[in-house]
Amino acid sequence: MRKYIFTLLVTATLIACIACSKNDSPDDDADTLTVEKMSWVRITPQVTGDEGATYSWILDGEVISTDRELLHVFAVPGVYTLHFKVKGRQEVASTTVVTVTDKTCTNGITRVFEYLPAPGQFINTLPEATAGDTPETMRQKAEEMLKNKYMISLGGFGGYIIFGFDHTVVNREGNDFVILGNANNTWAEPGVIMVSYDANGNGLPDDEWFEIAGSEYHKPTTIRDYEITWYKPASEPDNPSEPNYIRWTDNHGQSGWLSKNSYHTQSYYPLWKGDSYTLAGTFMEANPYDTSGNGTIWVNPAYDWGYADNWANNNEKAQIDIDWAVDKNGTPVRLKGLDFIKVHTGNRAEGGWLGEVSTEISGFTDLNF
Repeated sequence: MRKYIFTLLVTATLIACIACSKNDSPDDDADTLTVEKMSWVRITPQVTGDEGATYSWILDGEVISTDRELLHVFAVPGVYTLHFKVKGRQEVASTTVVTVTDKTCTNGITRVFEYLPAPGQFINTLPEATAGDTPETMRQKAEEMLKNKYMISLGGFGGYIIFGFDHTVVNREGNDFVILGNANNTWAEPGVIMVSYDANGNGLPDDEWFEIAGSEYHKPTTIRDYEITWYKPASEPDNPSEPNYIRWTDNHGQSGWLSKNSYHTQSYYPLWKGDSYTLAGTFMEANPYDTSGNGTIWVNPAYDWGYADNWANNNEKAQIDIDWAVDKNGTPVRLKGLDFIKVHTGNRAEGGWLGEVSTEISGFTDLNF
């Protein structure tokens, strides 16, 4: 009779590795593992002779995975019993008692990995930039501001930021987080949200990204894989309200200009970028309009749900559920948690004297703390 031989290599993010072995008897004493809450637990069983077998990871009586390798995150401190079963010509099992300890976490952004805004009226001021800045110094400035919940701007369409946390944001029942911005009842500047988890365990946002499919995701006016190229102006205009200021072209054969207004006189083009650069992402049709009839009162209505800087921070409609995530094909995915978020401005639009629609971010709230 074919036998299964277990060697469980158990690792936890930021925790030392623990190696243990099991024989075929399910009656042996259970192994033990201690991890911190809101940290990934990766368990890779090394099993021989398991061709055609099925797997079950059972946590306190509930099947949490049928994959051979387990990736799981514990949200609440406590003691948990974890069973791993392999079923083929025979059924064998391994048991691990997992002790989840508490830890102090920051309810906010603790790391910025990338920051690249599109041109806009708050660029080079939020955060402040000089001619000597580089992508790395601007990343550091954005990180420092967001750690302290100061506002940064992503500029026009495609401008983005990638940030992370000192813990895994766990997917629990209901809404999970809010990305803080400055939206109000009349003016929304929606940012598309992408999420990712640290699947390879290296602490970097280099794994698969999933889009939060908000209310505009399936609309025919929404364009995925939209690209826009921004061109540095040859000089700053003499006219303080110049409509043809920064030129753009896109991958749909269109072109146009970003306007400059008299309220912001600095250069709107990132000082640390070259003559042109291209940004990409999901494009959503914007609806800014003038309610006064004379150009004095502009409104950009919020989308129903699912975006950053779309509803006021204290509005329940600003909250995001991780279960809204979809893969690149639009297929819903069930993520246990996330470690990284990317936000990019989703509109290419202007509202008269208010200037361009530009997503602003001032922080992050994990609703499951």
